[in-house]
Amino acid sequence: MPRITEARREAKRAEIVAAARRCFSRDGFHQTSMPDIAQEAGVSVGASYRYFTGKEEIILEIAGDAFRLIFAPVERLVDGTEGPTVADLLAASIAPVASEVTIDAAGQPVPVDELLRCAVQAWGELLRHDGLRQRAADGFEQVRRRMADVLRHGQAAGTVPADLDPDRGTRVVMALLHGFVLQRVAFGLDDTDGFTRDVRAVLTDAGVLHPSPCTTSQTTPSR
Repeated sequence: MPRITEARREAKRAEIVAAARRCFSRDGFHQTSMPDIAQEAGVSVGASYRYFTGKEEIILEIAGDAFRLIFAPVERLVDGTEGPTVADLLAASIAPVASEVTIDAAGQPVPVDELLRCAVQAWGELLRHDGLRQRAADGFEQVRRRMADVLRHGQAAGTVPADLDPDRGTRVVMALLHGFVLQRVAFGLDDTDGFTRDVRAVLTDAGVLHPSPCTTSQTTPSR
């Protein structure tokens, strides 16, 4: 019997992940079994165990793809923008979440709605799955530090208030991003442009988008 090629192995593995993602998105993590995933993928249960040790490993991989979708744009913003604002940071994070299709770690197209439904479930799993919580915490902290770099660049350029603490500011941005994802999945919020405009309006009203609160207070009379 000829050995399976590495390319074929990776393709079959991606098929099983895609099948699991459909099942998880439709029925949830706990209502989906390995036989369910195997049936969805069109393989035997034994065959699925040749690629994964079990359902938990598949959940970890899909959760990783979901968190990567949400946080990867921050890396590009850090490297490509001279004077970003807080709203720019949030808009960059939300943009891929508004797309219909993204690419997973294996280079395969993935429906964003499926991935986000899995992401919301994964947040719940953080309360009971130590391995997933640790991976998520490590990823969160890495992205949070990069976001803080973005805000420091903005402070140096005068687009972010000097009195905003970058480390705490990133948690506010994360909270807005997570809230948008939850509202999209649970309540069908899909007006990304409108959400971003409203965020800019709120931040401007709060003074977060002013070049410097001290400067504006000196040049603009209070009313």
